[in-house]
Amino acid sequence: MKRVFLFVVTNMAVMLVVSVICLLLGIDGYLTQEGIHLGSLLAVSAVFGFCGAFISLAMSKFMAKRSVGAYVISVPRNDTEAWLLKTVGELAQRAKIGMPEVAIYEGPPNAFATGARRNASLVAVSTGLLQAMSRSEVEAVLGHEVAHIANGDMVTLTLIQGVVNTFVFFLARVVGHLVDKVVFKTERGVGPGYRITVFICQILLGILASLVVAWFSRRREFRADADSAAYLGHPQPMIDALRRLGGMHSEELPETMKASGIAGGKLSSLFATHPPIEVRIAALQEPK
Repeated sequence: MKRVFLFVVTNMAVMLVVSVICLLLGIDGYLTQEGIHLGSLLAVSAVFGFCGAFISLAMSKFMAKRSVGAYVISVPRNDTEAWLLKTVGELAQRAKIGMPEVAIYEGPPNAFATGARRNASLVAVSTGLLQAMSRSEVEAVLGHEVAHIANGDMVTLTLIQGVVNTFVFFLARVVGHLVDKVVFKTERGVGPGYRITVFICQILLGILASLVVAWFSRRREFRADADSAAYLGHPQPMIDALRRLGGMHSEELPETMKASGIAGGKLSSLFATHPPIEVRIAALQEPK
């Protein structure tokens, strides 16, 4: 979850900064000075939307390391670190990708992979995961993360986020223009009603857009589980790892997400980046 959450939050922050810059530089005023031109607005929205997504992707590895305080293993200090490097290296060879950076961070059981390119990625595991799982289970989790890299999930996620950003940027300005002209009666250029409406709409639409990203993430989890089983030659280690995760206290939602009220019930499942563990286990147990 951490990989997708950090990407989405970074993207929303980048897009808000881009939106403010557009307002300060008068780009919005230029687009609407003679009435809103939908074609031009959509083109500008696409440029900024995809730029925002790719900036977020480029920052993903740096942000992930900083957010968890990850220590990247360059020279192993102990047997566990040597085993991690060796295992990730073997999995990367099976997946036909370059050797990722391998990192450890302090925290409850969790692991994630991120990075802009297949051959320049990062796989990070928590100390809680290493302490709670057997090596075969940890290997299955590492295979799952390597599969995300091999399948290009971060790049595909970025393209989806770019499309979503485009429509968030576009719709926020269409609504802002209507509110400014109809409610605030601004006759020329853009008034404060436009600026306020665009800012609020971009936040609200950005949150709704994360539903699309979460749906995509849930679909890709099944593929990563299956690929991990293929790397190891049997689904049982992945099944065991999922069962272990289901029975332990894994990492909670970040406080920023809790503050947004995304917790509990059906709403939580819509924003969830991972399917329920029992559903993932059932998928692995299906006859192939």
